Amino acid sequence: MSSHTSASAISSAVSASSRVDPYQDSNKPIGSIRFQPLSLSLSYSSSSSKAGKVSSRICAMSKPNDAETPLSSSSVDTSLSPRVKSLKPSKTMVITDLAATLVQSGVPVVRLAAGEPDFDTPKIVAEAGINAIRDGFTRYSLNAGITELREAICRKLKEENGLSYAPDQILVSNGAKQSILQAVLAVCSPGDEVIIPAPYWVSYTEQARLADATPVIIPTKISDNFLLDPKVFESTLTEKSRLLILCSPSNPTGSVYPKSLLEEIARIIAKHPRLMVLSDEIYEHIIYAPATHTSFASLPDMYDRTLTVNGFSKAFAMTGWRLGYLAGPKHIVAACSKLQGQVSSGASSISQKAGVAALGLGKSGGETVAEMVKAYRERRDFLVKSFREMEGVKISEPQGAFYLFIDFSAYYGSEAEGFGLINDSSSLALYFLDKFQVAMVPGDAFGDDSCIRISYATSLDVLRVAVDKIRKALEPLRATVSV
Repeated sequence: MSSHTSASAISSAVSASSRVDPYQDSNKPIGSIRFQPLSLSLSYSSSSSKAGKVSSRICAMSKPNDAETPLSSSSVDTSLSPRVKSLKPSKTMVITDLAATLVQSGVPVVRLAAGEPDFDTPKIVAEAGINAIRDGFTRYSLNAGITELREAICRKLKEENGLSYAPDQILVSNGAKQSILQAVLAVCSPGDEVIIPAPYWVSYTEQARLADATPVIIPTKISDNFLLDPKVFESTLTEKSRLLILCSPSNPTGSVYPKSLLEEIARIIAKHPRLMVLSDEIYEHIIYAPATHTSFASLPDMYDRTLTVNGFSKAFAMTGWRLGYLAGPKHIVAACSKLQGQVSSGASSISQKAGVAALGLGKSGGETVAEMVKAYRERRDFLVKSFREMEGVKISEPQGAFYLFIDFSAYYGSEAEGFGLINDSSSLALYFLDKFQVAMVPGDAFGDDSCIRISYATSLDVLRVAVDKIRKALEPLRATVSV
């Protein structure tokens, strides 16, 4: 593989801002990456050593001035807005794209970064989309979503969640991420506070900042299964508190809030007239008994305060279809619809027909989703057992979703030969990728630097390989730290 060829492979897989910077030292690691909240540049090169072996190197480095430097020498001002420049890139996307690029370039990376089911979209759902194309259902839909889908969502919310909504209280969007952003923009004003328990999904904080609101982070403990402490929550609230974002089952921890804890949180919220709740329930069907899901809007006095977000990506393995929805008070949903009308208009007509078919699979996705959840549980059980056997590793057994959020902080301060000091989640994640070709997401991306997130939305065979590599990666580190 020539240096030119491999560099081209990388540059085609990363953002337009990437620059190629060849390295000829075949002894350098493949993953010299610095995770920083600035523009990232990825570069890759290959060179043949005397032994004829191909070595690889990836570099990602900050470019603090690139966002402000015009591409042309003319007097035209092509600088970016402060709002956009202040946004942090998603480390999940950076790692996922980097791992995919390495694989495409011939490096056998074990990819545990992406939160994406490894199952195909159920056949009956895919066929519904195909039939929509064949039937010519390919034009703009209603901005709020086709009536058939919104009515199906209303039935689902009534039958599965005990929530009564009318179709004009439902807004279908291009994925739950869009639904969340529009909800935050609709209810938050400059200076408002958005309460976010950590660990949190990477986009919550940045979406709050896009609304000129202030993210207020409340740390949780692994010993409490990463669940919000009501007393700490109540002590955090001020007159500026506007929105609490809850995600259950959680990304990145897999924690599930029991109903009793949600009720306690609800009683606190009821004391604050301005405080609303955004309940992210995208993983509700990926849950492991005896844990059960409770929709926050179903709790006493919470219906009018709650914006419920859900979608089709996770439970129905429909990530590429880009389909999510918001349910809430009519005037807030109308405001979100107004935003959507100026941003993207309605979701794909084809995807919406597939969504109708997905909701027709039966309660909680029927047997189709149950089989996926069974596989996720088997993988979870294998990983929990495996990591509990490793020295210096702490875990909280996930009750839902398909993530493990593992505390490797006992290994911070260790020295890895040929790599250097490991002092945080980013350097440890880089070590796993660089030396053992396992891609995971550092915990600081989720607001907890003591942990690393593993996605087990992949086969048991892949997970066995990953566990073996991680175990081998930790062995040389034990000699340099006390675990």
